[in-house]
Amino acid sequence: MVRLLAAGATDVGLWRTNNEDAYLAMPEAGLFALSDGMGGAAAGEIASGYFIETAQAIFSKPIPASEEMIHELVQKVFRCSNQRILEHIAQHPEDEGMGCTGDLLVFSENKYIVGHMGDSRVYLQRDGSLQQLTKDHSLVQLQVDRGMLTAEEARNHPRKNVILRAIGSDPSGSCDILSGLALKHDIFLLCSDGLTDMADDSVIRAILASVGSIQYKTKSLIDAAISAGGRDNITVVLCEVEV
Repeated sequence: MVRLLAAGATDVGLWRTNNEDAYLAMPEAGLFALSDGMGGAAAGEIASGYFIETAQAIFSKPIPASEEMIHELVQKVFRCSNQRILEHIAQHPEDEGMGCTGDLLVFSENKYIVGHMGDSRVYLQRDGSLQQLTKDHSLVQLQVDRGMLTAEEARNHPRKNVILRAIGSDPSGSCDILSGLALKHDIFLLCSDGLTDMADDSVIRAILASVGSIQYKTKSLIDAAISAGGRDNITVVLCEVEV
């Protein structure tokens, strides 16, 4: 498997009193995950916690070499965490509406596999170029796809945080899956919308391209979001391919 450097951090931000984000960074196992909870009070924290716990449990054994088997395990994480949230709501009707986004990044040999649902994001910075690997499951992204909004209009739209698919609200619990080859010096970024709502891609690209450790870049991304207003919880996971 490729050798990975990684760091993760989360911050409550300047406007919220609780943090509904959760993350997992296990470079030695080639496993990374991030989730942004929804539902208010403690419910969002519970939902995001279910996703992270489920990812860690399902990938508790060494990651298989078969990409097909990894795809099955990734889908299982989303289905099982979806079911856990639905069961929680059945037992606690006051938490109706709880759910979370989910992003999962898995490495096997020289390949990466991403599972995605919601509007948290996974980016890849390669040779100084930043690419958003995932597509937001949001109302404004759907309108962009249909030509009803420009990307800039979507960024500042009052309904930009309306999510169309989330863990706990999608009956199938099925996620998007994408994969590719991991190359030396690639940097993968998993982040909640607390970062991307505050810092545009040019800011993110500049920080990832800057000189400094992976830990320094993680802190710099969170600092950038806070400096821009910090209106939401901010969570960042960075992973750099060494070999």
